[in-house]
Amino acid sequence: MATSALAQETVFALRRKIAKIEGRLAEHLGEVEKDATGEALLRRHGLVRRERSFLATGAERFDAALGGGLPKAALTEIHGPATRDAAAAAGFTLAVMSVSPGPVAAPMLWIGTSEVFREAGFPYAPGMFSLYNIDPARLMVAQTPKLADALWIAEEAARLKGFSAVLLEIRGNPSHLDLATTRRLHFRAREAGRPVFLLRQAARPEPTAAPVRLVVSSAPSGLRRTFSGPLAGSIGPPGFTIAISKNRTSPPTQFTLEWNPHEHSFTERRAENPVPMVPVSQRGTHIAQKTGTVLAFRPEEFAAGHQPPGEELPVHRRLG
Repeated sequence: MATSALAQETVFALRRKIAKIEGRLAEHLGEVEKDATGEALLRRHGLVRRERSFLATGAERFDAALGGGLPKAALTEIHGPATRDAAAAAGFTLAVMSVSPGPVAAPMLWIGTSEVFREAGFPYAPGMFSLYNIDPARLMVAQTPKLADALWIAEEAARLKGFSAVLLEIRGNPSHLDLATTRRLHFRAREAGRPVFLLRQAARPEPTAAPVRLVVSSAPSGLRRTFSGPLAGSIGPPGFTIAISKNRTSPPTQFTLEWNPHEHSFTERRAENPVPMVPVSQRGTHIAQKTGTVLAFRPEEFAAGHQPPGEELPVHRRLG
């Protein structure tokens, strides 16, 4: 019996370690309960552990596609397709952090090389406070001359529970950032219970240990809304085009989200008053209206060097 119990404990310990590396939900490892505040409680072999698995953005369909939101204790990739999208990727990440339920007074660490900050610039303190209500005094910036130094700082900081989040910003697809490095970052984020964001400038997707990869770019701002409707000529909230490139709960899909800096929440921008491409007939079926005369050309007329008469060209069709 003792040998059997020891074997079960060994198997469970291995399963738990593998699940942490892969980023699977803790609910799959044991019985889950919820306390009065709605916080998940994981109960296993008489031990109770508190779990908050997601960073919800507030956009219902987007959070549902991610299985509840971005994983809180994990490595998350935020891609900017081009250098010009670096600001959009960083802005989206800061917005997610501002709505997270983490400690408000805990500092954040932003790590990058000199090349990264030279291309995209440093975080703008007044903008962080006005748009995301993040106190600039909480932000710590680490600039390194080499990528190897930035990765070392990120790995050491990822294990510390004193940070509310760690952001590592890199450029392109460097060889130093391999699968083993991202596994260490993800594992240490799981151990500390804090998110680690990998911001990537102008990088192509490659295998990493991050359970979620988002491709973020800027979207045209809409109009400001008033009680009487959209205000003509105005500029609305910042917009983000977000493609879920990697996720275990849904296929790749794309959303357009707007950030409300006053309410500190995301909303999904969806098409309003959609108009069908083809009018609906009285009989209830979609029948296209007659648009003109359809001409049939003989096969020999399409031989090389032969041009149909001008009146038979499609652009010269007469409307019926």
